[in-house]
Amino acid sequence: MPTPNKTRTAIPGARRSVATPRDLARLRAAITAFFFLDGFVFAGWVARIPAIKDQTSASAGALGLALLGVSAGGTATMMATGRLCRRFGSHPTTVASGVLLAGSVALPPLTHSALALGLVLLVFGTGFGALNVAMNSAAVDLIAALRRPVMPGFHAAFSLGGMAGAGLGGLIAEQLSPTRHLSLLAVFGLLLAAAAGRTLISLPVPTPQGGPGLAAKPGPATSSEHTATSGPATEPALATKAESAAKAGPAAETEHATVGPEHAAAPEPSPVAERPGRARWLVAVFGLIALCTAYGEGAMADWAALHLHQDLDASAGLAAAGYSVFALMMAVGRLSGTALLERLGQTRALIAGGTTAAAGMLLGSLSPMIWLALLGFAVTGLGLANLFPVAIARAGALTGPGGVAAASTLGYGGMLLGPPTIGFLADWYSLPIALTTVAALAAVAAVVAYGTRNAVRPAGS
Repeated sequence: MPTPNKTRTAIPGARRSVATPRDLARLRAAITAFFFLDGFVFAGWVARIPAIKDQTSASAGALGLALLGVSAGGTATMMATGRLCRRFGSHPTTVASGVLLAGSVALPPLTHSALALGLVLLVFGTGFGALNVAMNSAAVDLIAALRRPVMPGFHAAFSLGGMAGAGLGGLIAEQLSPTRHLSLLAVFGLLLAAAAGRTLISLPVPTPQGGPGLAAKPGPATSSEHTATSGPATEPALATKAESAAKAGPAAETEHATVGPEHAAAPEPSPVAERPGRARWLVAVFGLIALCTAYGEGAMADWAALHLHQDLDASAGLAAAGYSVFALMMAVGRLSGTALLERLGQTRALIAGGTTAAAGMLLGSLSPMIWLALLGFAVTGLGLANLFPVAIARAGALTGPGGVAAASTLGYGGMLLGPPTIGFLADWYSLPIALTTVAALAAVAAVVAYGTRNAVRPAGS
């Protein structure tokens, strides 16, 4: 009879599971670092877009087309990254994607035409899209082991990284050229990716605490609402893994059982595991929630300041505060997201978040007073804060990296869809009316969350 070590050797890519709290803490810190890196590098690039526009002598239209390179590269890569995570593992894919993102941020200031800029932004967008899928997939696996809904904390690191990158970019924009700034940013990003990546590569994908049986068994802690309270950890009867183990036959099941639940058939697969079509439908539903959230984020980033300045006659400095209070409250909401999810559960948190965001955006877009509009934007950021992280986590708990990739692609589509949709509606009606679509989609997210409240249940619950 083969020993467990020999069995692991026989299975490509199989490694020991993370068992100690110290290993889990190190893994959590490493994944958090990649989320911070993602936000920091992307915001640093965005801060230098005006200077790079002047350098390339691009018109507004040409610059817009060049910037589509980020979107095209990201969208085209996300689904492929899900397959790479399944093939090579989410940890190596996260490190490779982080290196690509950090290294490629130094390329845009080296271009001198809109065409060249668009081409290098394809590379940058590829790194951005790949890292978003890979690090979220790694986070979903860690959540399953911790059995706590800590995904909002990871996304809080992204938000804080974005705020730090944008703030630093604004401070040094007058002192450093775009080439020097983004080159230094690339060096910092590569060093951070190397440091965090060393930890990530050295630690395998964790397994649910208590073994595979505990994660799959139903009970008082795994009812529909308490499943949410424990986070996606109690959902990982991980459908695709159960199916693949079952298809491999009895021998494969014996081997996989000695390795850990990432290679094992769950003793009691969930109803979703037995119905792949239903799992795909639910991933699409959670992707819709992510889309509704990202639509609001994109709209706020591009139109909040203009609304305050154009419609409410706010000064330039006060108008700029519109997006700042939104982003700040989103970060605050994500930092407190784990405690909120543990208290309310995922379904109630999604419903409360969508409802809060809808009310806040109605206030922000329709109020005739600047301070009320700022209050509305702050409430909107607080409401939207945890919708995207929870939606991605639930999609990943259903179908692994493929679910993360599909939901992320839909969500990213919402961020692309929001700004132009607001612009067209502002031309046809008015900007305040156009901004109410953010409230409408936040309400849709709440309704969808309520409608699928019983859709993901462990077997027997």
